[in-house]
Amino acid sequence: MVYPYIPHTDEDRKHMLKAIGVDSLDQLFDGLSEDLLLSDSVPISHGRTEDEVQRMIDSIAQRNVRGIPFLGCGCYDHIIPATVKALSSLPSFVTAYTPYQAEMSQGLLQAIYEFQSMICEITGLDVANASLYDGANAASEAASLMIGAKRKATTVLVSETLHPFTLQVLQTWAKGTEHVIRLVGEKEGVVDLSSLASLLDPSCSGLIVQSPNRYGLLEDYTDVAGILHEQGCLFAISNDPLSLAIQKSPAEWDADIAIGDTQSLGLSLAFGGPSCGYMAVKESLLRKIPGRIVGATVDEQGRRGYTLTLQAREQHIKRERATSNVCSNQALAALMTTIHLSSLGWGGMVDAANQSYAKSHYLAYHLAQLPGITLIWDKPFWCEFPLVFSDAKRMRKFLQELRNEGIFAGVRLSSLTRQVKDELVLLVAVTEKRSREELEMYLAAARRVMK
Repeated sequence: MVYPYIPHTDEDRKHMLKAIGVDSLDQLFDGLSEDLLLSDSVPISHGRTEDEVQRMIDSIAQRNVRGIPFLGCGCYDHIIPATVKALSSLPSFVTAYTPYQAEMSQGLLQAIYEFQSMICEITGLDVANASLYDGANAASEAASLMIGAKRKATTVLVSETLHPFTLQVLQTWAKGTEHVIRLVGEKEGVVDLSSLASLLDPSCSGLIVQSPNRYGLLEDYTDVAGILHEQGCLFAISNDPLSLAIQKSPAEWDADIAIGDTQSLGLSLAFGGPSCGYMAVKESLLRKIPGRIVGATVDEQGRRGYTLTLQAREQHIKRERATSNVCSNQALAALMTTIHLSSLGWGGMVDAANQSYAKSHYLAYHLAQLPGITLIWDKPFWCEFPLVFSDAKRMRKFLQELRNEGIFAGVRLSSLTRQVKDELVLLVAVTEKRSREELEMYLAAARRVMK
């Protein structure tokens, strides 16, 4: 063998070379110019023992900068029960790919069925699919569903207060599908829907909004659904699902589609991913929802079982009739969310959401008292809020000094939007995981820097 990890023997190679009409491996690559071929062997060091590899990895890990994260803007540090890692790491789960043969995957199918049921309970809508890749993907699938639900529709209205990355994904989707994303402007940190009726022409299929929005602010959608439905348009709301424990659900706003990301429910920061998107819809949109749906049934002996009920995707039906090109679901991440929700229960969700609300308001109030820092808008927010600094120099000093003390003070909004107007805006996130001591550490450091 040339390489021990390639299982072909010399006899195997001779047989394959003979079958294609060449005498050697060198002759096989005769068509390549000399500058593309290595003259010496690949410089790979000798193998290492398991202990040596572990020491090497540990030394690399020591370079990571650790600290107390007050970071958010789409990815949040929440308390995750130990049951999530313990159960999701079971070999029967962690090695399983998303199920194709339903009868072979009863355990995973049951977990996904529970995931769907919990998403329906949280959002108040009738049907949920077996997860999507992430929140931004869910938004693009909602846009696609809207276009497909209304004849001759080409345009989707989208709030400017959506997460910047979600807006980028929607713009990319529109470019690839030759549809139109029309932005609805913001006013004082929330979407400005005062002229919504005038934006609804026959080409418009619906509106996508977000609450808490990119600033962490909670938005008011009173009468929005009625205006849209009068013109045959759909209404989609993107929510952090944990926030729905204490704010109005999409169903209470009469939304047709609920979307979002379950990162706040059992998924760690993990350097930004992977995550898990969710989508729930009214029953009338059941056959237009993308991806797959797991259903419950009984077998010949009356025993409860689970099966893939709907799979309106291009791997199962004609490509041109598929509702989406989503070919899978985020099975393991959805499982972790399911275990997390099962461990917390509704009461635990309410408690975590209330703590995130109270702690973020405590920190925001005291930071707003410091010179050179302003809480931009006097509007309700949940676990995240935007601060504006008087100048860029003070903001840089603030971030650096707090980092020196082991505190990641927040996310510069301009690092996501690349817009000049956001250069002095800092988004600070406070979840239930942040202790009173950590909040006081943040405030003490902030007072020293901004005095």
